[in-house]
Amino acid sequence: MAETLPPRAGVGFKLEHARPILDDQPDVGWFEVHPENYMVAGGPRLATLDAIRARYPLSLHGVGLSLGSVEPPDPDHLAALKALVERYDPASVSEHVAWVAHGGLYFGDLLPVTIDDASLAVLCANIARTQDALGRRILVENPSHYLRPAGGERAELDFLAAMARRTGCGLLVDLDNVTISAANVGYDAAAYVDGLPGELVGEVHLAGHVEDPGDGELLIDTHSRPVPPDVWQLFRRLVARTGPLPTLVEWDNDVPEWPVLEAEMHKAAICLEAHAPSPQRRRSA
Repeated sequence: MAETLPPRAGVGFKLEHARPILDDQPDVGWFEVHPENYMVAGGPRLATLDAIRARYPLSLHGVGLSLGSVEPPDPDHLAALKALVERYDPASVSEHVAWVAHGGLYFGDLLPVTIDDASLAVLCANIARTQDALGRRILVENPSHYLRPAGGERAELDFLAAMARRTGCGLLVDLDNVTISAANVGYDAAAYVDGLPGELVGEVHLAGHVEDPGDGELLIDTHSRPVPPDVWQLFRRLVARTGPLPTLVEWDNDVPEWPVLEAEMHKAAICLEAHAPSPQRRRSA
């Protein structure tokens, strides 16, 4: 049986950071990888991940199952994911409210689903297929928006809660996605965070974004910058209500040297510690 992620700060693992991590064994709560980068038969990539997993809890955060597609998950992709789950026994497996493939074509981006009953039924069926195949519960991440979906943020919150309750999956809340959607389509980010069903939230992601150079008002989800102040503010707001949650700092593009990423992780760790139960409360609980 897999362990669960600790309610600590973690980091997205990058191969270029392997040497300082394995040599120094820094105090990191856990590491996350995209499983699609490790769906290989063997070699140094898997050997490095073996070494990381021997020292730290691991999370697999997929981008290729296309849970929002009218087609079921590709059986070969699902089988490859299951093989990684069996090899590494990760503390968490997660995916996205999105579709990425159709008719044998892979589009290389997380494309939005409509927020309606038909999409909910498709999404729930694909989550159920995935959980049945893996033999475990997964977490599913909220989308980022560049155009306003029908119904607005309240409808999306109800959609995500229904998805989780129907399938038994948990929610992975990406607060950068919330920030981007709030700016791009007029959401109230604080109201969105306050409306999240805290008992369903299993993990938090923090990341940075950029402004569209052709339109400074449009924010683009790039995971290529430090976590911005408005995302930190939402994070503090959420954990003040829920208490500490497993929290990941994502930095997937323009990846900095390890000390920069480690420093971002420590900012999240400080926030989590500030909202941890006091020793006296732990003893009386």
